[in-house]
Amino acid sequence: MNAARALETLRAHPRHIVLGALVAGMLAIELPASAVLLLALAAAALAGRALVAVLAVTAVLAGALGGQLRLDALDRTVLPPLFGAIVTADVTLLEQPRPVQYGSTALASLRALAPTAARVGAGASGASRGAAAAASEVGATGARTATWRRDAGAGERVMLRIRQATVWPHAATGAVVRVRGKLRMLGPFEQHYARKGAHGAITVDAAAPTGARRGGPAGIVDAIRGRAEETLAQGLAPPQAALLRGMVLGQDEALSERTRDEFRISGLAHLLAASGQNVALLLALALPLLTAAGLGLRPRLAAALALIALYVPLAGAGPSIQRAGVMGAATTVAALAGRAASRWYALLLAAAATLAHNPRASGDPGWQLSFAAVVAIALATPAVSARLRCRGLPAPMADAVAMSFAATLGTAPLLAFHFEQFSLVSLPANLLAAPAVAPIMWLGMLAAALGQLAAPLALPLNTVNACLLGYVGAVAHEAASLRHASVRVALGGPLALAALYAATALLVALLRRRAPPPQGPALGRPR
Repeated sequence: MNAARALETLRAHPRHIVLGALVAGMLAIELPASAVLLLALAAAALAGRALVAVLAVTAVLAGALGGQLRLDALDRTVLPPLFGAIVTADVTLLEQPRPVQYGSTALASLRALAPTAARVGAGASGASRGAAAAASEVGATGARTATWRRDAGAGERVMLRIRQATVWPHAATGAVVRVRGKLRMLGPFEQHYARKGAHGAITVDAAAPTGARRGGPAGIVDAIRGRAEETLAQGLAPPQAALLRGMVLGQDEALSERTRDEFRISGLAHLLAASGQNVALLLALALPLLTAAGLGLRPRLAAALALIALYVPLAGAGPSIQRAGVMGAATTVAALAGRAASRWYALLLAAAATLAHNPRASGDPGWQLSFAAVVAIALATPAVSARLRCRGLPAPMADAVAMSFAATLGTAPLLAFHFEQFSLVSLPANLLAAPAVAPIMWLGMLAAALGQLAAPLALPLNTVNACLLGYVGAVAHEAASLRHASVRVALGGPLALAALYAATALLVALLRRRAPPPQGPALGRPR
């Protein structure tokens, strides 16, 4: 497809242009105003028609302004005046502690805060915007304390850095834990927590459970997740249970450092993060079961929408699963409305939704890798699959190889940029593991669902899954053990990343241009 034909195809879909312009504006919130205006002019030039051009320019400006206003709202915090204080705080655990070199880290939301004045002094009670000091008193030693709360009832998010010597209590996600430590600014190597909404960090010296839990819909999800975690451990050895929770719920906290390294080096780390594959397999499992239950089309699709809405927070609501959830929901809504689904419109809608939720999401490597993989699969898979079929490869195998190749091609520059590493065994490792992935996911999802009734009901499913989990673990171990399984690749900066993606785009264009006509339905044909 030449440039003129591609432009003509794009102009035939004005809603794609307008939504793309909105996303471009949201991505440009930290660029100078001149760059935003250039984006607006580019969107107008692509639009062709006057009305679409006006809408596209408006969308760019609205995306940039709306994103900045959203960012300002998220950055509104009461913590800076209290930095440096020794605090006792009640926090709601938003994610499980993750092992790092010196202790562990986690994300939490403050519920109550009592800073002791070393440097805070009498000013603690007036720490101001959005907060109030409910009580203030001078202790016997002369130290002033204040009890803190948010006026709106929503706590500030903080990162918890748990010292290696600190005994952390057994606390599930959503539990309220009382911690004591120093409240401080995020450090240079902790800025990825800012993208999750954290405005500060507490270096935890002591922690104790309170017995309280998060309430509301989030508390219900926490309870479902807790039962699912218990269910997925039934009858399995701890390493296999941790791997199953990683693949089904995206929880890799319980995995050993060695296992995480093996999956990373072998290029299988994406299996441990809930993503589009999880949502696709969930729907592939649920829709036939709903059909067998005698439900009509609309009730089936409505139930699928409800399952997506439940599964996204259940699997941690990370950038990849958010993107997959929005795309899955958009496709389901299109089917409910009796309209053909557009992969590209769903992808743009997912970008807009995730950026509206968190304007800093685009800086998260997981967000970037998720979108890069989907774009690469959509563009490169049909051409590569067609070439492989012409060489006699069976269609299912050709599609599997093509998708793995496309995902690897699309994410390799980002992996080199962020992690300075590229796996040379990723493609064969993914092809070897692929036959076991869907059965593991389906058995795990069924087990998690049955576990809501009684955990022992999942035991037969977990028994079968043990063999499959052992196989995937063995593939990761053997692939990572090969000499030169991964190589160190360091890119010089954003310009080098852009140049590498330009070369990748050229390669994909050549593949698409020289590809033979697809045999049968074209996989991933963009609409």
